[in-house]
Amino acid sequence: MDKLLRVQEVAEILGIGKSTVWLWVKLNRIPQPIHLSPRVSVWKQSAINNFIASVDQISA
Repeated sequence: MDKLLRVQEVAEILGIGKSTVWLWVKLNRIPQPIHLSPRVSVWKQSAINNFIASVDQISA
């Protein structure tokens, strides 16, 4: 089962700030989060890993 990542963890993995994570969500640059409650959003670790892999392929 995938680990669920909070916004702080996603920001650290991507090397960006939390506000940039939310901006990228709004701009559809990264996968949309799963909303566990109105104030709690998470991402599947596999979704973030797939996003990173796709960016690496574009950059290569």
